[in-house]
Amino acid sequence: MRSTGRTVGKALVALVSALVLFVTGYGWHAYQNLSGGLTRSNALTGGASPSSGGDTNILVMGLDSRLDQNGNPLPRDVLAQLHAGDSSDGGYNTNVLMLLHVPAGGGKAQAISIPRDDYVTLPGAPDGVRKQKIKQAYGLAKDAEERQLRAAGVTDQAELERQGREAGRKESIQTVQDFLGGVSIDHFVEVTLVGFYDLARALGSVTVCLNGPTQDSYSGARFAKGYQQLDAAQALAFVRQRRDYVHPELNFTDLDRERRQQAFLASAAYQLRGAGTFANPERLNSLIDVATRDVVIDGEFDLLSFLSQSQGLLAGDITFTTLPVKQFSQVDGQDVNLVDLDQIRATVRTLIDPDDAASPAEATPTQLPAATVEVVNDSGRTGLAATLETELAARGLTGGSASTGDRLRHESTVSYAQGSEAAADALAAALGGLPSQPDSTLPSGHERVVLGTNFTLPSGLGAAGPDAAASSQSASAAPAVPASSVQGGGIPCVK
Repeated sequence: MRSTGRTVGKALVALVSALVLFVTGYGWHAYQNLSGGLTRSNALTGGASPSSGGDTNILVMGLDSRLDQNGNPLPRDVLAQLHAGDSSDGGYNTNVLMLLHVPAGGGKAQAISIPRDDYVTLPGAPDGVRKQKIKQAYGLAKDAEERQLRAAGVTDQAELERQGREAGRKESIQTVQDFLGGVSIDHFVEVTLVGFYDLARALGSVTVCLNGPTQDSYSGARFAKGYQQLDAAQALAFVRQRRDYVHPELNFTDLDRERRQQAFLASAAYQLRGAGTFANPERLNSLIDVATRDVVIDGEFDLLSFLSQSQGLLAGDITFTTLPVKQFSQVDGQDVNLVDLDQIRATVRTLIDPDDAASPAEATPTQLPAATVEVVNDSGRTGLAATLETELAARGLTGGSASTGDRLRHESTVSYAQGSEAAADALAAALGGLPSQPDSTLPSGHERVVLGTNFTLPSGLGAAGPDAAASSQSASAAPAVPASSVQGGGIPCVK
């Protein structure tokens, strides 16, 4: 993933700042100031059923906006400190999407990072866009809502911004829920780019650890190997770095940046517990001021009730996990991550409820909406179309023709007849997030899958079938990136 990216630390540092209030003598007065001052949202009203058994799932959304909460450009001196361009950059992408799972009874917490370039289906199809990078759900929905409001005669910019952001939050929440297999989202926390900078400045220096020296003029990163203390501007560069032309052997990707962000969170929380920061009323008031200025939470988030179950999180008993990527690819000229939805959802189930997650031997194939599917093999790999037809039949689809095309194609696609859009979306998602498009030449109820050279069978679709060797060769050319973890409770060293 090679496009611009940002900060997971910004939102959870705000959350951690709130959590520690529960265990400080200054806590009640501070809690009242914090809870009463935070901006509240109704984006979760009428959403999914709450988590069962007293568990809590919180979606953390970090916006890549160089604007404040009211949509106004940030001052030039602040933008200069951010080292992140001007107010025209970034838009309203959610470059941070993290699901924080806190079990009932104060057990081990899980923070699950969703790579921002994962190619997904957007349930609301905002601005007519049905499939896009997951980070773009918010901005597209915000834009679509504002267009409708202007058409209805709304001209007040503050009202357009407020309702647009609410639409963006709803679309992002629903997109994440669908992508993760229907997981409940009980609450959410949203912070913009400047929020991270303000919080880092209020925290003072934070110690991090790097496995080697690194440098990046784009983000302003310039760090030595080993442990070092970062000020606010350096902290922002640390969590934003995505390249190193001075040390190209490091081969940075967005996934490395997410591990940086996770490591920063773990380090900041570790230092907060040991430094007596929240016994200092001046420092605590500074953090609360930042949170109330830069953080949005849902209207039903009862912080005091949540804090009572978060002792494990406060003690650093948390694992940060980045979800796996099947391969890096391009769709419509954009760099995207293709994923195996079955693998994503199985990983999330295992992390959230390992006792209830089905083992691979027990798992049953996800049934897809009824359709007749023909497969055209333009990949150059013998037998791939027949293999896929067999696997799709196990998922309730009717086999059509399996043929070999007369030329090689790179991109794989799903086409569908009029009225089959939803079924095609489900099929495209099961095949790793392929792009889909209407085709007026197909009969009603029919779909066509064209397999290009970029196609690999998702792990839930016959990895050991007759095309296993060909799939393995494709994987070596565009390797999958497995899930990875960073442990809380200390200062982890990262790339």
